[in-house]
Amino acid sequence: MDIQLKRGLLEICILTAIKQEDSYGYKIIKDISPYIAISESTLYPILKRLESSGCITVYTVEHNSRLRKYYRITAAGKEKILDFLEDWKDVMKAYDFIKEETHHDET
Repeated sequence: MDIQLKRGLLEICILTAIKQEDSYGYKIIKDISPYIAISESTLYPILKRLESSGCITVYTVEHNSRLRKYYRITAAGKEKILDFLEDWKDVMKAYDFIKEETHHDET
C-alpha cells in the first residue's frame, strides 16, 4: 500500500479508535490492529501530528504508579473523520472505474 495513503488511513483509524472514549497507545494499537497493521514506532509520531494539528488533546493519568498518556478526540478530529468519509466516496468511484477498466482489459 502507498505510504501516504496508509498514513492517512492510520490517522483516521486512530481518530475513530478514540472517538467513543479516550484511550492510550497500547489500547489504540490493539483496537486498530485487526484492520490495519500498526506499530508503536508508527503510532506515536502520528499521535504527535494529530495533537499538533488540533485533532486530539493529550493528558496523563497515574496507572499502576506510572503516568499513562491518554488521547481525546477534539471537534476538529471528528470533523476530519467526516471529511474523510466524504472524500472516500470519490476514492470509491475511482476504484470502481479502475476495477471496471481492468476487468475489460482481461476479457
